[in-house]
Formats: sequence, C-alpha cells, structure tokens
Amino acid sequence: MTRLSPAQAAAALRAPATAKALAPAKAAAAAPKPLPAGAGEVRIIGGQWRRTRLPVVQRPGLRPTPDRVRETLFNWLGQDLTGWQCFDAFAGTGALGLEAASRGAAAVHLVEQDAALVAQLHRLCQRLQAATVQVRRGDGVAALRACAPASLDLVLIDPPFDGDLFAPALQAAARAVRPQGFVYLEAPSAWDAAALAPHGLALHRHLRAGAVHAHLLRPLAAP
Repeated sequence: MTRLSPAQAAAALRAPATAKALAPAKAAAAAPKPLPAGAGEVRIIGGQWRRTRLPVVQRPGLRPTPDRVRETLFNWLGQDLTGWQCFDAFAGTGALGLEAASRGAAAVHLVEQDAALVAQLHRLCQRLQAATVQVRRGDGVAALRACAPASLDLVLIDPPFDGDLFAPALQAAARAVRPQGFVYLEAPSAWDAAALAPHGLALHRHLRAGAVHAHLLRPLAAP
C-alpha cells in the first residue's frame, strides 16, 4: 500500500472540494439567461376604471401610449365618450381602447396581431367585466377596412413605429369614421396638413412628448 506524504494527502482532500465548488459555476454559466422582465405598468386615467393598472410586457414593437399623452387626448375629446363607437386597430396593452371604454363608450373593438397580447387583453377584460369591449386577433388595417363606412366615432391608430402601416391605416380610418368623428394618430414624426390631405383627414390637435407625436384628426368634410 502506497503511503501519501502529508502534503500529498492535503492536496487530495482539497481536489474534490475544488471540483464541487467549480461545478455550480459551470452550471450557472451554461444555463440560459432569464427573459427580461416586463417594461412595467400603465394606468387608466379616468372613468369607471380610473387608476386601474395595466401590465406592460416586453414584446417587439410594443410601445404603450404614455399616461400624459392619453390624459391630453381624452381632454381633447371632452372626457365623456358615452355612446361612442370606438376602434383600436393596434391595441397592444389595450391602454387607449380601455380608456375609451372606461369613459362610457358603447362599443370598443380591440384588434391585435400578437397572440400573447391578445390573451392578456382577454384576461384584462374578464377582470374588469368589460362587457362593451370586444377583443380579436388579426390585422388591424384589414379589420378597419372591413368596418362599415362612416360607422365609428373614434379610430385609434398607434402602430409599431418601425413599420409602414401609417398610410394604409389612415386611409382606412378616414373611410370608417363618421363626418363628426375623430382619428387619433401616434407617430414618430409630425404629420402636417399636406401629408394628411391625401388621406381625407385634417389636423385638429397636435402634441409632442419626447419621441412621440400625438395627433387628433378630423375628416376633411367636417366643419
């Protein structure tokens, strides 16, 4: 039987401990990084669901309308939307459409392409018992084109900023909105009268908040 020197025995005892200590570090390095947490929350500003918080998850292109911008928009619209027919073509978190429903809109249609966001919207509507809100998955522009002409009081257009959906969405909105109705447009740059006129719309109000340009539009035929 081979005898180990005191130094060799000490080294042998240390070796397994070192290997065990390294094992968790290697496992941690090999494990995938956790997905980033949600971007936070937004809240409903007014109406029956005032102060209700809406979760914001991280999804490509998702950029909720800031609280300040929504507050200004509904100040422009007069706060009370009782009886209005509203259509949110790019619903995302649902903040714009649910704000309209909270303020008395008779019907709010939320259209969203992302399946995970659609599922979240369904859960929110169930929690709020939002009987006037209809959620569906689909192409917002195509759904807007399918609306009856001059059938809507408010069309909400807030597409991903890196896409090319602004012009077709505005064209569809101008057809679907009533002569006395409104179209809300959120974009990364300002749309002036010359850019809006070919779509049959005119600028009524404009606000810039950081990188966001908020426009309230009217049909050109409106006084």
